[in-house]
Amino acid sequence: MGRRVADARRSGARTSPSPRSAVDAQRVATASAALAYVRLHGVVLEAARGRVPTLAAAIAGGALRGSWWGHPRGREIFSLSRAVRDCPDVLVCRVVDGKVTYVHRRLWPALVRLADRFPRPHLARVRETHAATGRHLVEEVRYPDWVGPELAAQARRLGEAAAVRALGEWCGGLSAR
Repeated sequence: MGRRVADARRSGARTSPSPRSAVDAQRVATASAALAYVRLHGVVLEAARGRVPTLAAAIAGGALRGSWWGHPRGREIFSLSRAVRDCPDVLVCRVVDGKVTYVHRRLWPALVRLADRFPRPHLARVRETHAATGRHLVEEVRYPDWVGPELAAQARRLGEAAAVRALGEWCGGLSAR
């Protein structure tokens, strides 16, 4: 935190919110807003609570208690989370604590660079489909099978410290496995 901001807070003066907190203060209500939320934060949990922002809470307008299925905006959460899952710029995996996680394309090189810090199954690309019977099917593409040569080259060129900075504080304490 900058010195002027800290001094202003101690004196009781109001400070203007950062662009990130201004976006967070707005409820996510459209597919484009949901994708912008993921693009802004880079790494977002679908619905679980954790060390990174949660899309379901952003759609609901605040923290959720219990399952989002029972929330008044449950259908909206479902619809917008499916829009994010269907976006080619979003990797759906379980990298944050084994929970469904969205990683924006701009962070894929950093994620690949730090892949040895995560359990391999958590890096699998996850895709949900429905059988003709309506049953949910989860398809996974193992890591590194979803990593193309261009992405692998970008990851190799990225330094470890830069990759940690790009992904954020949530992965800084993770050590190589």
